[in-house]
Amino acid sequence: MSVNPMVYEAQFFGFTPQTCMLRIYIAFQDYLFETMLVVEAVMLKKLEGIPGCKVSPSQIRKCTEKFLVFMKEHFDKLFAKMEEMLLQLVLNIPKNVLLPEDRVQEQYPYSEEEFQALQDELQQLQQQYRAEVAMEQALRTELEEQKIVKAELEKILQCFDGLESICREQGVGNFKESFALLTQNCKKLQDVLKDVEKKSEKMKQHDQL
Repeated sequence: MSVNPMVYEAQFFGFTPQTCMLRIYIAFQDYLFETMLVVEAVMLKKLEGIPGCKVSPSQIRKCTEKFLVFMKEHFDKLFAKMEEMLLQLVLNIPKNVLLPEDRVQEQYPYSEEEFQALQDELQQLQQQYRAEVAMEQALRTELEEQKIVKAELEKILQCFDGLESICREQGVGNFKESFALLTQNCKKLQDVLKDVEKKSEKMKQHDQL
């Protein structure tokens, strides 16, 4: 079998010429094997009708196998010549023939350097696209987080509004001022608590002495 890849022919035919030749070879070979089996069966049937014939089926099989080897050797030689002729004259696209889908290359030729530059530009654009997609995903994630935070803040504001309404109903002054005063008082209580804890610690140390 030919080792020439024949890529252009494969593009035109939709299959490699070598694959076509291989299938033809297998088909011929299978037909040859089937023919030998038919010949063997006919010989056995003819010999059965001859009185006193001492030729056994195993002897017929050995003769059939030898004849098959002989035929296969000649078939391989003939097929090699047929393959060479078909690959050169039938399944071969001449070098000066251009396929219709490749005519655009004739109108707009480019060098290997230009092709490599296009490849580099394409790769750069792909990287930029992936980066933009990742950035868009990050922005969407941040937007979702902001929506969650906004919802929580709205809940807190609703809670404050409810507290302010309750304060007004109970005759309490401005809720914001009351809340600020409450915060200051809590801080003072914390300072007093810390001072008490310090004095208590000193008294314990004095008792231990």
